Amino acid sequence: MTENDPVPNSKQTTENPAAPGRRRELLATAAEVFAAHGYNATTVRRIADEAGLLAGSLYYHFDSKESMLDEILSTFLDELWAGYDTVLASGLGPRETLEALVTESFREIDRHRPAVAIYQKESRHLAARPRFAYLADSQRRFEEAWLGTLQRGVAERVFRADLDTRLTYRFVRDTVWVAASWYRPGGAHTPEEIARQYLSMVLDGIAVRD
Repeated sequence: MTENDPVPNSKQTTENPAAPGRRRELLATAAEVFAAHGYNATTVRRIADEAGLLAGSLYYHFDSKESMLDEILSTFLDELWAGYDTVLASGLGPRETLEALVTESFREIDRHRPAVAIYQKESRHLAARPRFAYLADSQRRFEEAWLGTLQRGVAERVFRADLDTRLTYRFVRDTVWVAASWYRPGGAHTPEEIARQYLSMVLDGIAVRD
């Protein structure tokens, strides 16, 4: 038996595989396990144990752990880009665009913290697989959105003329997304409050002063 083979068993659960609530619960459990232990080290049995199921029962919902990971990451990125695209299409100035992108990023960390952690750790090697080619596409779009905003800010003299936009992009990107390693939903600060604190530290260093 491999982890991709369905294993019918009379002892397995008879839950309705189409139940969306149960499916979301299983994906949330899988995301936590992938984030904590890494994709390669995680087995279907470990996910099933965490979910309180027999290992074979997961196959009534998903055909493989790869399918679970795919759904976790694609759901996160679809929501991220829905928010980003709204920001980028809103006609805001470069500073306001940067502020909105950072805020939207922290909202996504709040909604999908394990998925963000997985993306940070796994996306580079996963992107080499045909099923996960969208990860490389998303990274390119991400870089274009952030770099374009910074470059527009320099051109419009909102950000300093001597700003190294690529270095700044990497700094802001890493500073924001590494928060997934410590952030926990329901903590003392909302995503918006954390974004404001981060932005005050970043923008005081790159914004033109009167």
